Amino acid sequence: MADRTLARKVLETEAAAILALVDRLDGKFDCAVQTLRQCTGRVILTGMGKSGIICRKIAATLTSTGTPAFFLHPAEAIHGDLGVIQGDDVVVALSYSGETDELLRLLETIRRVGAKLIAITGGRSSTLALNADVALDCSVTEEACPMNLVPTASTTAALAIGDALAMTLLVEKGFREEDFASLHPGGRIGKRFMKVEALMHGGKQCPIVPADTRMRDVIYEMSSKGLGMTCVVDGDAALLGIITDGDLRRHMERGVEFLNFTAADVMTRNPVAVPRTTLAAEALALMEQRKITAVVVADGDNPRRIAGVIHLHDLWDNQT
Repeated sequence: MADRTLARKVLETEAAAILALVDRLDGKFDCAVQTLRQCTGRVILTGMGKSGIICRKIAATLTSTGTPAFFLHPAEAIHGDLGVIQGDDVVVALSYSGETDELLRLLETIRRVGAKLIAITGGRSSTLALNADVALDCSVTEEACPMNLVPTASTTAALAIGDALAMTLLVEKGFREEDFASLHPGGRIGKRFMKVEALMHGGKQCPIVPADTRMRDVIYEMSSKGLGMTCVVDGDAALLGIITDGDLRRHMERGVEFLNFTAADVMTRNPVAVPRTTLAAEALALMEQRKITAVVVADGDNPRRIAGVIHLHDLWDNQT
């Protein structure tokens, strides 16, 4: 079994590096947040090596919370990509030493076009810090590396500062869960805030049978639509009830004559129905509360007009 002593030391060192940042949250941090909030262009993250990897993550976090951001590789910038920096942008540069040559070569362009510069650095008196509009101190007393060489605690601290900026900015801008969901339509949160009309099975995908349909045809409709249920309607296509797999199992116990029954004989009356504007999260909560796997989606304010059906799997599938 591996000795976990070093692993514990790594975690303790990195945790201590983050905790040490708490007492450094001062007016400079506030200024950095306001600079980002007032940005009318894009937020451009830049850094070399492992700092660049941290930049990519911070950019992704900002973008996902409503602040347009992207990563600019400083080496590529000085070989033709400098034109992406515009006067209404804010550049956030990460360099632990604050003396990374590729970053320093960007300073003249940043100043010339009039963009703002936020530095996240361990070099409080470095060239990068002295030339920044705001310099945030992410220095650490030691790296978690046993040789005190590999960037570990320092990159963790820089990432934590980036997260602190993004989360504070999120609140300052009034960013809501619904806003986050709109930027993540394919994920779990996105589905929570989607309306059921966007997820339901409507039109020909919706299982529907008239009340006088024989059970052989009811079973075919349920099997072909694959939702484990079907709606039952009257002659005006108004909802009368539903038949579920559970209903089939219970009535099949009566024997062979079951196939001679009609949908009206087997259906459960007054089924649960929700308006098409219901949030998916509310529909999921209702299904879990009632211990059911599907809900009829009503068209308009009339619960007997069928717009479609939403199944539990529609709310669970493809969540990330």
